[in-house]
Amino acid sequence: MRKSVMVLLRPQQWLKNLFVLAPAFFAGSFLEVEVMRESLLTFLCFSALASSVYVYNDWFDRIADSRHPEKSKRPLASGAISGRTAFITGIFVLLFSFFIGFAFLNHQVLTVAGIYLVLNLAYTLNLKKIAILDVSCIAVGFVLRLLAGSVATGIELSSWIITLTFLLALFLALAKRRDDVVREQRGEERTRSSIKGYNLGFLDQAMTIMGSVVIVAYLQYCHAADRTIPIISSKLYLTAAFVVIGLLRYMQLALVEERSGNPTRILIEDRFTQINLLIWGGFFAWMLYG
Repeated sequence: MRKSVMVLLRPQQWLKNLFVLAPAFFAGSFLEVEVMRESLLTFLCFSALASSVYVYNDWFDRIADSRHPEKSKRPLASGAISGRTAFITGIFVLLFSFFIGFAFLNHQVLTVAGIYLVLNLAYTLNLKKIAILDVSCIAVGFVLRLLAGSVATGIELSSWIITLTFLLALFLALAKRRDDVVREQRGEERTRSSIKGYNLGFLDQAMTIMGSVVIVAYLQYCHAADRTIPIISSKLYLTAAFVVIGLLRYMQLALVEERSGNPTRILIEDRFTQINLLIWGGFFAWMLYG
């Protein structure tokens, strides 16, 4: 039972909440004790909040998930955990999230967390059924994580990092939908009603467009003269090489190997992506903190 509850909470998906740490990291302030404290508490708050969202999303989708080759292994879809246990678990982690927020974080973080919760409930109940709106909701969720990290630490965000986050998340969401379309074309049962609004031609072109504008947005961010982003090296644009390589690798996984259905799993399992991210992060950190 304990193992099933942990699987239900999807702790591996907490990696997405690393976006709340981005404002402090890119501002060159992450090593400041107070900034680090607020960032990590916000990460904990959003991780618990995200887990509650996953629990209720799984509860609503348990019947459809039972017909999916991979999602059928989830605790609710497989029957490993009861709906009552899942409901109580979801309430507990939701209350824990807001306890962290009320006890340690400011009201602005709570406001962003509330918007994130409402957005995800709307997504679970209806918006995920509407093509384009479904992937847009996912992308906005990443921007909200970024904003939470900003208001928690008082670090103002560059307009370019907000744009970049939205576009990158949209790119990943489109790749995920492509995997759903590929599965349906293989003869597997449709598990998302929004898939009827997509086909491979549209998704391949949309991913190409998003990948291109992500690169442009990243370069603009690197060259930005925004007073709130202390870029200390005129060579920061060189890190764009790793962004290009990373996007190409992800498109290879999506278009050639056809396994882009789980971005988190790719981050955990794909050695090429891991090495590229480590080099990019190390290079960026050296320029900001070295």
